[in-house]
Amino acid sequence: MLLDFKTPPKSICLLRLSAIGDVTHMLPVIHTIRTHSPETKITWIIGKPEAKLVGDIPNVEFIIFDKTKGWRSFFNLQKHLRGREFDLLLLMQVSLRANIASLFVKSPIKLGFDCTRSRDFHGLFVTHRIPMKPEHVLDSFLSFLGHVGFSDYTRVWDIPNNIEAQKHAESILPGDQNTLVISPCSKHLNRNWSPANYAAVSDYIIEQYGYRVLIVGGNTAFESGFVSQIKACLKYPITDLVGKTSLKELLAVLKRSTVLISPDSGPAHMGTCAGIPVIGLYAATNVARARPYLSEKWCVDKYDAACQKFLNKKSSEVVWGYKIRKKNVMDLISVKDVLTKIDMLAGNKSKV
Repeated sequence: MLLDFKTPPKSICLLRLSAIGDVTHMLPVIHTIRTHSPETKITWIIGKPEAKLVGDIPNVEFIIFDKTKGWRSFFNLQKHLRGREFDLLLLMQVSLRANIASLFVKSPIKLGFDCTRSRDFHGLFVTHRIPMKPEHVLDSFLSFLGHVGFSDYTRVWDIPNNIEAQKHAESILPGDQNTLVISPCSKHLNRNWSPANYAAVSDYIIEQYGYRVLIVGGNTAFESGFVSQIKACLKYPITDLVGKTSLKELLAVLKRSTVLISPDSGPAHMGTCAGIPVIGLYAATNVARARPYLSEKWCVDKYDAACQKFLNKKSSEVVWGYKIRKKNVMDLISVKDVLTKIDMLAGNKSKV
């Protein structure tokens, strides 16, 4: 049942702490509220790393939740919110940390997820729930707005430009040469493709289409080691930016690029924000739920094959959102699968 707001709420608190991909899915929520109810005050409780990407969006109050501070992060949130009340809290995360954080948000209505998608006692922290639908994560976030009377969604992913980040990206990518960005690593190891396969794709697009190739990633020993394995298999040199870009700089680099290849990870969704096609590599997770939102036709989808191989079920028979945590699941994606998408894109110079 829809909540009965005869007029738009005067104040909305959004609680979505992480992660990068899910935070990018929140952008259409922000833009929908601002488009259809510009007088509504928006407060967003967000994680510290994620705020570095989106925390400069205008007309939004950001309250930073720094999980590295442990229990002090909750005390700081309580202090920040003392004496305040919101017309509506949208509790858009089901982790225990987010659920506990919601206790410090005073609101008569706390809207959360349905029973199927709930965990960590989520139902104890909300007063109302959105209905269950097998839908993309972004659409599930928009469902919160639909439940309170917003019926026309604004699917826009605008993030303010950062001048210094733009200059940095221009220094890395001078001119207008077509560019492939490879973001090879997910923090979930079972979602990662083979280093040799990434190298084969890089060599192919350089040899066949004259692209320049960049490789990006975080500043971790695992990612550095993974990229070293890729580089050891290459015939042609590429630019290694692993651990060398901030989130704003990475977004600026993507905006100057032509196409991104990535498994299910945050940078894949940053590609949507940058307005470029993303060749998403999906076997461990359901592409219908977790793909880069505008790149369905560019994604390699082996999720159904993975369900049949590892679970002896069709994907339609598996609980929505189920993740296949098997070591070799990404081996279902062949180099040829990805080169087919490369040919479609590079041959036609397609954009999202």
